Amino acid sequence: MAKTESTGSTWRYRWAHRQNVRRVSTYRGAEAAWRRRDDELRRLRVLAADFQGSAAAGAGLPLELAADEVVLWALPAAQLVEVRHSTVLPAPDLTVAPQTGPLRPRRPDGVRVTDAGMAVITSRRLVLLGGRGRREWAYGRITGLAHDPAAPVTLIQALDRRLTSGLLLPTDAAPDFRFKLTLAFADAIEQRAAVLAQLDELIAEHAQLKPFRPAVNTPAQARFSARVPGGRRTLAVAAAIALLVPAALIESDPSDPTGGAEVAAAATPAPTHSVAPALIRPSPVRVTPPSPPKPTRSPRPSPSASQGPRCGAPENPLGYDYCGGTRIRKPAAEVCDWFDCVPQFWSGRGYLVQCRDGSVSLTGGRSNACAEHGGVRRTVAK
Repeated sequence: MAKTESTGSTWRYRWAHRQNVRRVSTYRGAEAAWRRRDDELRRLRVLAADFQGSAAAGAGLPLELAADEVVLWALPAAQLVEVRHSTVLPAPDLTVAPQTGPLRPRRPDGVRVTDAGMAVITSRRLVLLGGRGRREWAYGRITGLAHDPAAPVTLIQALDRRLTSGLLLPTDAAPDFRFKLTLAFADAIEQRAAVLAQLDELIAEHAQLKPFRPAVNTPAQARFSARVPGGRRTLAVAAAIALLVPAALIESDPSDPTGGAEVAAAATPAPTHSVAPALIRPSPVRVTPPSPPKPTRSPRPSPSASQGPRCGAPENPLGYDYCGGTRIRKPAAEVCDWFDCVPQFWSGRGYLVQCRDGSVSLTGGRSNACAEHGGVRRTVAK
């Protein structure tokens, strides 16, 4: 038999359905993002293990190879760029983390294009075969190397060159170029094993971040606040108003509508010059009654009173609060039932924080934490 609203049960079933749909949608988004990054890490691991070159790969190129030199990769569309005024670039390293954000097809300020041609990565150097000549950077003479995080530009400083130069590449080819250049440099210093170990560590760490399928909500878990428009926020605002209104009434001191007690004085007739002094009546004396004592004011509740043992966090059975303690990197599956989670909450990578708009996010410790919610306000701890 179908349950009706009069039984008080229909709203519980609607609440459970909404919660389950929202949880499944958030989980699927987070799982898809996790899967894409996992596939990319494993692709890089396979490429790092099988990345080999050959002398035959350089056949037909206007490039003379040394006896032990092989061509590892060639890109036909590349542009030579130069920077007249630049700072010292960081030393080349073996970081192989995949690109986290998209590259924009633009040239940074202060960088000018001077030539275009084919970029060739060999086992000993990086070469640009341009229309105006050849530019090469031997790995053993590179002192600084930097990849622009927003543009497909790689800048290089070398001992035999005064100006900083580099390559501007197509946006779709830049991530693979950077990875393969790192592999070639690692081979030159005999550190290919370190790159493989780094990728294995990244894959293992990412496996720990795989989102869990959320538990199913049942109608019995619905709280009465779900029936109120706005939920717990509406109830919290109503409770705050109920506390502030009496305090405001006690603080106010309305004046006496009667204007205080007064005693009217008898009218005194105007004196005449023909009346004898003995017949002059004395003026009546005005008596002022004592002022009634003012009522004692009740103390006004301080607005900075203690916010409870959770330091302002909503009541929850998870033991989460804002008081400081252990950071939460793997929150409980039902965390969004007690806290206001941001959209795509489960796709975050970090620890649990509260944003400035009151919502919570799983991006603590990252540079873009709560970027669309006013920034980070404080850490959620347990």
